[in-house]
Amino acid sequence: MGRRAVVEIGREFHASRTNAGLSQGDVAAAAGVSRSQYGRIERGECPDVPLASVIAAGAALGLDASLRFFPAGDPVADTAHRSLLERLRARCHSSLAFRTEVALPIAGDRRAWDAVISGFVGRSTGPASRCGVEAETRPNDVQALDRKLALKARDGDVDIVALLLANTRHNRMFLQGPGEALRTRFPFDGRRTLELLGAAVAPPTNSIVLL
Repeated sequence: MGRRAVVEIGREFHASRTNAGLSQGDVAAAAGVSRSQYGRIERGECPDVPLASVIAAGAALGLDASLRFFPAGDPVADTAHRSLLERLRARCHSSLAFRTEVALPIAGDRRAWDAVISGFVGRSTGPASRCGVEAETRPNDVQALDRKLALKARDGDVDIVALLLANTRHNRMFLQGPGEALRTRFPFDGRRTLELLGAAVAPPTNSIVLL
């Protein structure tokens, strides 16, 4: 994505410069960069150019820059996050399949379940094939978390969802405070969920698991 952005900026700069009848030297001088560096920007050959220089070159061409980031996927996992998932894996029956970073089945969608557990022997309310796991080490915004989980549950091709939280003082306080609102979506007891996973049986519905 970054490489594509660099190339597209270069093409836009080239088109704007030629339409304005300016030389590369004219734009480079106005932007305070060398002519060779500006030439590399136009050719998309300078991915490490300072953002300030790109904005200055755009301004010399009569272009205003607009750069914003929007939620589109999931952040990378850190060590604590991976450790939390490993602790859950260790509590699952050895017959269960435990896959991590499972992409949602939508073309171009960069979201993924932190883990998907499958291979259950059954469930009291009927057969279940897949449990999506969303792991959080330190949640804070309950509304954003609830919205994210609702959309993943809708799009993620799973039967049940387990919200996995690190068993820390912060997270226990979170669940006793604003996180209490999540109980509507995750009503099943987390301790019982761990027992069922250890027996290769799917929980009957969504749960919050402290581990």
